[in-house]
This record gives sequence, C-alpha cells and structure tokens, in this order.
Amino acid sequence: MFENLSERFNGIVKRLRGEARLTEENIDATLREVRMALLEADVALPVVKDFLDRIRVRALGQEVIGTLTPGQALIRVVRDELTELMGEAGVGLDFNAQPPVVVLLAGLQGSGKTTSAAKLAKRLKEHDKKSVAVVSCDVYRPAAIEQLKILAGEIGVDCYPSTESTPERIALAALDMARRQLKDVLIVDTAGRLAIDEAMMTEIRGLHAALAPRETLFVIDSMMGQDAVRTAQAFNEALPLTGVVLTKADGDARGGAALSVRHVTGKPIKFIGMGEKVNALEPFHPDRMASRILGMGDVLSLIEEVEQKVDKDKAAKVAEKLVKGKGFDLADFREQLEQMKNMGGLASLMSKLPGVSDLPDQVKNRVNDKEMVRLAAIIDSMTPNERKFPAIIKASRKQRIAAGSGSQVQDVNRLLKQFENMQRMMKKVSKKGGMQALMRGMRGQMPPGGGMPFR
Repeated sequence: MFENLSERFNGIVKRLRGEARLTEENIDATLREVRMALLEADVALPVVKDFLDRIRVRALGQEVIGTLTPGQALIRVVRDELTELMGEAGVGLDFNAQPPVVVLLAGLQGSGKTTSAAKLAKRLKEHDKKSVAVVSCDVYRPAAIEQLKILAGEIGVDCYPSTESTPERIALAALDMARRQLKDVLIVDTAGRLAIDEAMMTEIRGLHAALAPRETLFVIDSMMGQDAVRTAQAFNEALPLTGVVLTKADGDARGGAALSVRHVTGKPIKFIGMGEKVNALEPFHPDRMASRILGMGDVLSLIEEVEQKVDKDKAAKVAEKLVKGKGFDLADFREQLEQMKNMGGLASLMSKLPGVSDLPDQVKNRVNDKEMVRLAAIIDSMTPNERKFPAIIKASRKQRIAAGSGSQVQDVNRLLKQFENMQRMMKKVSKKGGMQALMRGMRGQMPPGGGMPFR
C-alpha cells in the first residue's frame, strides 16, 4: 500500500530540495503535483481539496517562505498535514468499563471482519494480557461462523456458539456467558452485505442498542478506493463509531481509503491489517505512516517488530557465533531466513528503512522475497550433516538437492558460494581490527555511489 503515492511524493521531495527559495509559483506547482498524486491514489476529491488548502495556508505563511532550507520546511508541512489527515497517534481501545468490554465489528461483506476479530483477539490476549472471547452473529453465512470458530481454536480463545434464532439473541447469550466466565473482552463479529442496504443497517443498529459496546469499529478494505467514502459515510451515520480497522494493507491498494476514511468519519484508524495470518494486525501510527509515504522510513516500527517477533535466545546464539567467526552453518542461515519471514519478509523490512526510496529501481527490484523462499527450500532439501558441513556437498549431492527443492544446480552453487563468502567475511570481522579491514575491502568492491544513502 502507498507504493505509487510514495514514489510520486519522493519525486516532489527531490525537486523541492533543489529550490533555493520558495515562492507562490513553485509552491503552487508543487501542490498541483501533490493533488495529482493523491487523486491517483484514489483519495476522495473533497479530502484532497481540504488537504491542499491547509498546506497552502501554512506554506505561504512565515513558517516556510524565506527559510534557508525551504524544501525541507515544505516537506515538514506536508508530513504534518498527512499525519493530521490520517488521525491521532497511538489511539488504542478503551477498556475503561465494567468487564466484559464489548467490541462490535461492522462493515461490508468481504471487508475482513471475521479475520480481524481473530487478529484482534490474539493481540488483546498476548499484548494486553486480556481474557478474550469471540462470537459470530452472521446467521446468513454458516461458513463465517465456522471460520471464526477455527481461528479462535488456533489462537486459544473461546468462541461462543451461534445457535440462537436471531443475531441479537446470539449476541446477548454470548454477553451473558462472557459475564459468567469473567471475560475481560467480548468481540462480536457481525453480518455484512455486498452493498449497503437498510435491512443490514437496521440489524447492526439493533445489535448496538442491545449490547451497548464500548468500542464500535468500522472494518474497511483498503483496496476500496473511492467507494470507501460512501461506505464510511453510511456506517458513520448509522452507528456511533469509535474507530476504524483498515484491512488488506499488504496488497496493491493505492492508499486512498486510509487517507479518506478518517476525514469522512472523524474517527481514528486504530489498527491496520498487514496480511492473512492471525498475527498480522498492527496499531496504526499516522506519524510513522506519513514518514514512510515521504520516504523517511519507519525505524520505530521496525524496532518494535524485532522486539516482538525475533526469538531472542536464538538471536543471541547466532550473534555469539558471528563474534567468534566460527560455528555459523547453513542451519543458522535457514533460521535467519525464518526470522525475517516472521517479520514480513525483506521487502517489508526495507520499506521501513530511511533512504531506501532513493535507491535505483534495479537495486530495489532485486529485493525479492521469492528468492528467500527459494533459498530456504534449497537448505531444507539438505541433510543435517550437509547443513553443518557444506564442504561435503559435491556434484551428486547438488543434483539431489536441486531436484528436491525444485531448483537448478546453478542455484545450489550460487547459495554455497554466497555462504562461503559470508563465512570468510565473518572470520575477518572476528579478528582484531577485522571490521575496518572488512569495510576497506568492501569499499574497493562497491561502485561509485553504490552505498545506501541513509539520511
């Protein structure tokens, strides 16, 4: 998500850096480009107009005009307004109520409500240490009820039965059961429709009146584009929403929904879904997302991801081997690939690093998670002894490994060569003064301007 928008903004930022002074003319030219970038990202026209008006007011004031670094000053204004457009920072769920706190999920069919219910339950259980239960009130789709039951079993939370005759009775029975079992939170998944209709809105209003939820979250597909505005308006008029969950943000969405829904509803985006797995739900940080859109990276989120998803004991063992310069084998390398996969893959990690947007396209295109999958498959096709002692892998073994991993012998050779180079580099690092020698050696092999331009 935001890839195209980010590319357009990066071009605008680069041009601004070349300006000695900002004038009304080049500010207007910049804002025209910003307008086109937002419209291409499927941001609603009223949102774009309001956004540009606010930037123009600040940009033409003393805040920017006449400064020594006008480009940087205007970029800061754009970043601040992007942050404001996407909402408040660090807005979590409100648990200030007598348990069980009811969280009601609403949205269209296919928006990701059921998977979001499970993701949210897992997050509340593991991060907030809450006792959580879920229930599905979607009496029209038995598959949705079964899906939530399966997901609840995977994450180890109670899924209450959906056997009553109406959604309201199902919800009230679940609430009574949650009280008796002393649950902290009850997450209620509701029925959706392919389009907004009065019957759907009447039903969800009835559920809201019966449950009096502390949180009413609007779940929206980030790939909806312009339709997001109409849908958000309808739900915002029907329900007293408290926040938004943006789903499928790992897809090829242009980002228009994220930039429009906050403006339309006035409610903060509280969570963002970054994949299908039950752990792929993150708190939404508008300031960090604005920095990523402008190519400034998101190091804070990267640090949090490492702390949450990396096995610290395994990482410490690998670090010890790296320091000593020996003992690091292909099994350790395979473990590092798995750790990287748990953090969303190499592309996800690089998207959070500052300066990556300035890399040439041919370099960015080489960052391919499919290559990591292929490397893992090759290592998985080796015997434990081969992973520990790669030197024993000769012609016949290479053919067997290639056949077992669905790759070519050349791919196996390439992996072994890369690993051999890695071991050689680690031995240099482990020696006294080895790091400086290693950097000098690398500098001699790098093309001019080939370094990563981190800012």
